[in-house]
Amino acid sequence: MIIADTSVWIDYVRGVESLQTDLLDYELLHERIATGDIIIVEFFQGFREDGDLKAAKAIMEKLEYYDFLGKEMAIKSAENYRKLRKLGVTVRKTIDVIIGSFCIEHGFDLLHNDHDFDLMEEYLGLRVRRG
Repeated sequence: MIIADTSVWIDYVRGVESLQTDLLDYELLHERIATGDIIIVEFFQGFREDGDLKAAKAIMEKLEYYDFLGKEMAIKSAENYRKLRKLGVTVRKTIDVIIGSFCIEHGFDLLHNDHDFDLMEEYLGLRVRRG
């Protein structure tokens, strides 16, 4: 299973052509993309037009869904953030640490377009989907 980060979803709905959006398109056809609460929040909050939001909701409704954060994941995410900080690495957004930690703990690949995840790949073993 693959988690597509909000960074890729935004590019996808904006029609940006990239390796990540091409992979997302391919994996959607093969039903291998999943989503979760935190990605839905980030993705939906960016829509200004109700029609665009409705279309985004229709896409998300078809995906396998996970709750990304509960007590255990909150603790694990904080541990991962602290581990990175001790290595001199700062991830800019807490949400990214949660998404990355969820993928690590559940063995999912992450499809993204965000430098913060590169750091988690390098230092925490996050598996990234590249093709």
